[in-house]
Amino acid sequence: MSPSSSIQQAREALGKRLREIRKDSGLTARAVAAAAGWHESKSSRLENGRTPPSDEDIRTWTRICDAEGQAADLIATARGIDGMYVEWRRLESAGLKRAQESVRPLFERTHWFRFYQSWVIQGLLQTQDYTRAILNTVASLRDTPGDTDEAVAARMERQRVLYTGGRRFVFLIEEWVLRLAGAGARCIQRMSCHADRAQLAPPMRTARLGRERCERRYI
Repeated sequence: MSPSSSIQQAREALGKRLREIRKDSGLTARAVAAAAGWHESKSSRLENGRTPPSDEDIRTWTRICDAEGQAADLIATARGIDGMYVEWRRLESAGLKRAQESVRPLFERTHWFRFYQSWVIQGLLQTQDYTRAILNTVASLRDTPGDTDEAVAARMERQRVLYTGGRRFVFLIEEWVLRLAGAGARCIQRMSCHADRAQLAPPMRTARLGRERCERRYI
């Protein structure tokens, strides 16, 4: 899992805790927003990890939900996530290649991988074209140094773990991710071939989650 994915998952986990606190209080998200004087959409953004909560947001949330005893722990968690984000941005500011290389030691010493992706194809299954499209978007949004080609090469090199070391992999991918055309339909087709080739190497399981079905492939 990349640091950026870890940060988002940590934010979603924090949002889930806020949702559980609200539900335990018997309040709706709209009621919390009204009591706090927020736009009603803010509660949803906080609960789904789309908006990082400030210290004051957490204090307000726990006060309204009669759970002020949990405020200190939630604030510490939120600050820890902010620290992860600052560190990742520091790596990105030095170039996307360095950010990609920073996780390589973790991948090399790991032997049992489990991935869930709800918005992009996991990096180990990406083609060069798909990776380039993703990293070009990151570079344009975050004003990082222009080293996309080097970063793509670093990510492709990291895919060697698929074929070495007797590792095990499980990939769980939302079906709509496979239908995204951000990198073009041709890139998606090539990516599917790449995934097929990967399954000829170490033990691997993939699953595609859709609205009405879940397709699994096992090696």
